[in-house]
Amino acid sequence: MSAPSALITGGTSGIGKATAELLHSRGYRVMVTGLDHLDGTGLPEDVLVVRADARSLPDIDHAVEQARRRFGSLDLLFLNAGVSRPGPIEAIDEEAFDALFDINVKGTFFTLRKALPLLNEGASVVFTVGAGEGVGSAMAAAKGALLPLMRSLALELAPARIRVNAVSPGLINTPAYGKMGVSREMIEAWAEDVPLGRVGAPADIAEAVAFLASDAASYITGDDLTVSGGVGVHTRP
Repeated sequence: MSAPSALITGGTSGIGKATAELLHSRGYRVMVTGLDHLDGTGLPEDVLVVRADARSLPDIDHAVEQARRRFGSLDLLFLNAGVSRPGPIEAIDEEAFDALFDINVKGTFFTLRKALPLLNEGASVVFTVGAGEGVGSAMAAAKGALLPLMRSLALELAPARIRVNAVSPGLINTPAYGKMGVSREMIEAWAEDVPLGRVGAPADIAEAVAFLASDAASYITGDDLTVSGGVGVHTRP
């Protein structure tokens, strides 16, 4: 019996990279896609790294074809590629709005559509969603579109025993914050509002994805697993 296989979009840094490393350590054959750090991911040599822009259907076709050639089929599709454009409505122009929906929503939808023939019976699909509140209306709308999509697909794909779930990270220390000009000091200050008292690590999300992909989660579909250190449950007194 061959080792399980996983395709991770947005897998060259942050949460996607941590998930690739964890799954590889547990015996998965892994392929990741991305646009950044392709030559210096630091991933194990046998992890296949493919350049792909999540908003480009030809890029998605190429990535799925590479997965088919490398693995033949997939046991996990982790739809993690996404961008953040936080800000008030006045700060969001058409380019930023289109990027949010083209990458986070369109890219997720068509990657799953095109990879669907590769998914084994009993395979797992995991979306990265994240809490949209407090980050601006456009970003909240893009992220919010993913949850009903995930739940609808969970029902649609259940007869094929393909499970579809989401993971929603809270405050996780990833390179995305640096790209938005957020300093380490700012992140640590925000951590004071996290009930568990710390910033999350990409590995925290990787463990959640690995669980959703495992047989231990074989009766879970259509669910959103929030990994936030307690944010949204209550605040510290």
